[in-house]
Formats: sequence, structure tokens, C-alpha cells
Amino acid sequence: MKHHSTAIGLDVGTSRIVVARNTQDDIQYDSHLNAFVAIPYSKITEGVLQRERIPHTALANELVVHGNESEKFAGLLNAEIRRPMSEGILDPKEPESLRMMREILTSMLKEHSATDRPKLCFTVPAAPLGAENSHTYHEATVREILTEIGYQPIVISEGLAVVYSELESSNYTGIGISCGGGLCNVCLAYLSVPVLSFSLAKAGDFIDSNAAAVTGERANRIRLAKEDSFHFNGFFADKIHQVLGVYYADMILSLVSALKEAFARTKTIPQFSKPIPMVLSGGTTLPPGFRDRFEKVLGEQDFPIALSEIRMAERPLQATAKGALVCALSDL
Repeated sequence: MKHHSTAIGLDVGTSRIVVARNTQDDIQYDSHLNAFVAIPYSKITEGVLQRERIPHTALANELVVHGNESEKFAGLLNAEIRRPMSEGILDPKEPESLRMMREILTSMLKEHSATDRPKLCFTVPAAPLGAENSHTYHEATVREILTEIGYQPIVISEGLAVVYSELESSNYTGIGISCGGGLCNVCLAYLSVPVLSFSLAKAGDFIDSNAAAVTGERANRIRLAKEDSFHFNGFFADKIHQVLGVYYADMILSLVSALKEAFARTKTIPQFSKPIPMVLSGGTTLPPGFRDRFEKVLGEQDFPIALSEIRMAERPLQATAKGALVCALSDL
């Protein structure tokens, strides 16, 4: 059996890509924005980027900065960052989506030879609620990139990854929810087996784009305000925070309604002998008061499954990557 450190978990998120690696002492995480921005080309700039080890790609007439530094350059140029993915999958409207996805993944993952191919488990979104799975191209493309740079890729749905990350104490029985940038992903699992999975295209980007349209601000500035200072409790003196509150409320109500609808229409849900846990994760769940607001809205619905608790993941931003790592380790 190979040493456990050779396995990798990879959360391929619309907003961020997170890598989880096993070490002797703990799990090590590496996170980068899944984004890029083009800046004017010059040899001096290219040299500086190389010396500063800022991930970038040199094209004919421009330099494309990707990962975490893209946000700073977008702010300097008063431009929106561009992203390879939208609503959980590669964006067909972004001409550089495939190239940039390849560049970002290659910059975060060490390339391996044909004789040393570590197991890597990556996340994909579930099918939209009430629809067929339309993510075949996205999954196949990411798998191809990972294979080219020397890995043995396996796949896990994002919601199930949350279950694997957070619900070992209940023998992987419960509900895992990941609210990211592009989607909210939900999975009900019984003894590690996924019983019901779906996604909802109302998440962080929905909040950002709608709040930007109302306030006239750039979506990137809205996202930064959301991540830096938004909270659910108290009076909103700031218009941006007030608008964020409106769209957060819309998102939470939509997610709770989708949960109720999905569980009501599914006939294969097992009869649980006792209440089961629900875990919330993802960057969109981070504002203080999110869990309480979600629990309040869910409590106002006639939810068909008894819950023992609704809690936040131990590390909301890394939960899906950790769950993917657990999956990769189990496959060694």
C-alpha cells in the first residue's frame, strides 16, 4: 500500500480551488481563487511576476495573472476578475475557461511521471434539482487535465464530500450542505451511501451579482464586503449590507424550499431510527448568524426528517477538500 501522503483531495469550486494533502501530523490545505485577470504585457512586468512567484501565463500581447493575486490586480485596474467556472462547471461563455483551469490546477498540483501516479479525488456538483445531470463535459475535462499532469483521478459529489469530512461520528449518516460561489450542493447519506443529491444555482454569485446590480458596485467589491464585514444580526446602516441581507434571505429561503421539495418527492429515503445531523459548509455560510438564520427558516417549514443538530463544519472553506481526501485515502 502506498503511503497516505500520496493521496490528494481537490475541491474544484466556482470561487476557490482547495487542495488537501495528508501529512504525518495533520491535513495541509492550499487554497487559490479560481479566477484570473489580463494585464498589459511587458518584459519588466513578466520578470517581476516570475521573481515574486506570482502564478501567471504569458500570451502574445498580455500577461494573465491567476489565483489569489488576480484579485489585487483587478482592483488596481478597476476591472472585474474573470473566472473559468460559473454555477459549478466550466463556463461556456468564457473563451479562456479551459486554458485557465489547466493553468490553475497545474500551478497548485505537482506534476508526476507515468510511473508515480497518486490517487486524487476531485469534487463535482450534483445535478440541479429536478433536472438531468448536465455536468458530463465539466467532469470529463477536469479528469483529463488531472490525468495529463500525472494523477489517477476519482470523483465525488460535493455534498457527499461534506458528509465524509464531517460525519464520521454518525457513521456518515446525515445531510451535508456546501454553499459555495456558484451552487449550493446537498447530499443525504445513509451509512456513507448517497441517497439523495442535488444542487441549486442560488449561492454566493447570485447574491453578489444581484447586489451589484442594485447598488451599482462591481460584483468583486460586493463579494469583498460580504466576506469582510457582513453579518445577519443588527441594523444595516450601510446600503451594501442591507442589500446583501435581502439577497441572502432570498437564497436561504430558496435552499430551504428546495430541501423540503426534494425530500418530499423522493420515495427512497430510509426510515431513520433516530434524528440525523445536518452540516453546513462553504464560503457563503461564513457570515456571523448564518447558521441561526438558516435554522430559523428551516424550523418554519414542515421538514420531513427529524434532525439531531444543525451545525457548521469545523473548517467551512476546507470541508469539501477534506472529504475528497478521505475518499482518496479510502481508495488506496
